Amino acid sequence: MSLAHRSTILSPSLTLGIDSKAKAMKAEGLDVCSFAAGEPDFDTPDHIKQACIAAINAGMTKYTPSAGIPELRQAISAKFKADNDLDYPASQIIVSNGAKHSCLNAILACVGEGDEVIIPAPYWLSYPEMVRIAGGEPIIVQTSEENGWKMTADEFQDAMSPRTKMVILNSPGNPTGAVYTKEELEELGEVALSEDILILSDEIYEKLTYDDVKHVSIASLSKELYNLTITVNGFSKAYAMTGWRLGYLGAPEHIAKAIDAIQSHSTSGCTSFAQKGALAALTGDQSPLEDMRSEFDIRRQYMVDRLSKIPKVTLVVPQGAFYVLANISGFGLTSTNFADKLLSKHHVAIVPGIAFGDDRTVRLSYATSLDVINKGLDRFEAFCKEL
Repeated sequence: MSLAHRSTILSPSLTLGIDSKAKAMKAEGLDVCSFAAGEPDFDTPDHIKQACIAAINAGMTKYTPSAGIPELRQAISAKFKADNDLDYPASQIIVSNGAKHSCLNAILACVGEGDEVIIPAPYWLSYPEMVRIAGGEPIIVQTSEENGWKMTADEFQDAMSPRTKMVILNSPGNPTGAVYTKEELEELGEVALSEDILILSDEIYEKLTYDDVKHVSIASLSKELYNLTITVNGFSKAYAMTGWRLGYLGAPEHIAKAIDAIQSHSTSGCTSFAQKGALAALTGDQSPLEDMRSEFDIRRQYMVDRLSKIPKVTLVVPQGAFYVLANISGFGLTSTNFADKLLSKHHVAIVPGIAFGDDRTVRLSYATSLDVINKGLDRFEAFCKEL
């Protein structure tokens, strides 16, 4: 029996695969330093967990509206206004099973067979696969270290064609940690407006920025851009809620309605009691978030300082998220060979850049303790000296 074409053209997630391999090695008793994980190593704040537990104890275990419980959608609306200067009424907000699910829903609602979607590389590895699931064609724009791993307006313009339907922007970005400035977003927005290109703005790392860098939502820059933009966010990264699988988006009304329809026929909505935890995350004490961000910043600075001193390794200082993208092309190895040898010989897990569309690089996550970072970078440096 043959499979549907869409299922045969997808690649498994390299990040999840490497993380699983590292965990299996640890289970065998090996001392593995993992820089592969894409999730905070902090626990979900207690007041969020308690809100979820209280909801279960109160019997909140039934179906909810497919787009999310009204009080959570209203809280998200208030968050968009306060943090992003965006006026998304609750009717234009869809709560989903993670920001990843929000991105997929948005692409399914807007991208059809043969439509092209422009994706700057290095990119989060699921974007091209989501486009392929929808029957679209990912058009990859290779960015450069010189431009801080950010797509320029000229590069965007050059990649467009009559079939271009959408562009995906991720700021702060995974795997690069790049954050687009207001001016850069305005320039990209002008290109999108020139041909009515939809913008999928993935802002899941919004709360994790450093060096006084300010996150800007592209939809806030003008009414015209607001009408072209789907703004995606979630709870996984900022509130250490990865396993809760809760994300959300704000979109123009007709797009939001289409996404709600898709979700109603796929997941029927999100876990009921988990949504009460999300509500507590938005409306409760925000100090755990700042504590986590501050700790990430300490780790970021330490990792950048160590890596920048290794010969043949170059990098752009990340301004957001919790990753460092290191260029290791000077060693003459593919990113996969580099990562495989590092894991097998020195028991350090990293993600090869080929997973993100750039074989010159590897990604190291600093969402782990300073002790692990120190030990892992000692091994990383020793491996580079061997090469």
